[in-house]
Amino acid sequence: MSILLRNIIRFVLLLLLQVFVLNKILLHQSVSFNIYMLFVLLLPFNLPRPALMLLALLMGLTHDMFMNTMGMHAAACVFIAYLRPFIINILSPQGGFETTQKTPSMTSMGVSQFLIYAAILVFLHNLVFFSLEVFNVGSFLYLLLKIIFSTAASIFLIVLYELLFFSRK
Repeated sequence: MSILLRNIIRFVLLLLLQVFVLNKILLHQSVSFNIYMLFVLLLPFNLPRPALMLLALLMGLTHDMFMNTMGMHAAACVFIAYLRPFIINILSPQGGFETTQKTPSMTSMGVSQFLIYAAILVFLHNLVFFSLEVFNVGSFLYLLLKIIFSTAASIFLIVLYELLFFSRK
């Protein structure tokens, strides 16, 4: 299957899963299960930053359209798309990732590197999104707990996705 077709299918399936299943699940109003940003995380390594940011904007705006959140998901997705190449460069070994695969995954980056990569970007996504959502300095502790718990829940879902859809070599 080509990379383009795989990413189109991933875009649609992650968005549908997020909108129709995960957005209906709320635990104590402080945990949100987000997996749609995985689309941005799993885009190819060599994708140019403008294309990466445009695809992230498309994913975020599409999710905003369903959720009526006025661009908050788009802002968070574009932010992580902008920072993604920096994070990959910091985490990559000196010669780059030696892999035949062209996308970040547990098999191409290694389990620990991928978990660090995903945790940083998911945390930054949640930081931007929930800061825009709450937009109140008086609720700092609530905001911090929501970011931490939602990041942990999202990382759990990302690891589950990786274990289900990527085989180890």
